[in-house]
Amino acid sequence: MQPRLSLVTLGVANVARSRAFYERLGFVASPASNADVTFFSAGGVVLSLFGREALAADAGVENTTPAPFSGITLAHNVASEPEVDAALAAAAAAGGRIVKPAQRAFWGGWTGYFADPDGHLWEVAHNPHFPLDASGAVVLP
Repeated sequence: MQPRLSLVTLGVANVARSRAFYERLGFVASPASNADVTFFSAGGVVLSLFGREALAADAGVENTTPAPFSGITLAHNVASEPEVDAALAAAAAAGGRIVKPAQRAFWGGWTGYFADPDGHLWEVAHNPHFPLDASGAVVLP
């Protein structure tokens, strides 16, 4: 298997509500989207929104009530500390919930967290040790 992440699918309670939230953040839905699933281009990875019940059925697992923390976070890295603050403000204005306001991280960066309408956690971070290339992708040392 080639090490590659192609698509991240979030199980959501209401696809239309979640689509509207991500569109308010600036994501643009693909024409391949429909009432049951939404696809967004996300810098080389596809972000997909799919009904939680349907996603569980597709995977062949039971849809149980999620724990307060699923053990997974998504991340949006930016080029500066003010961009972290701006992105968190945009998430809150779009209907997200700030879980952890921006602050200095133990590793030297500036980071905060928000939750989308279904509680999926997003970290917004400026990491001075992981620069971004011209496309905004993280460049690992």
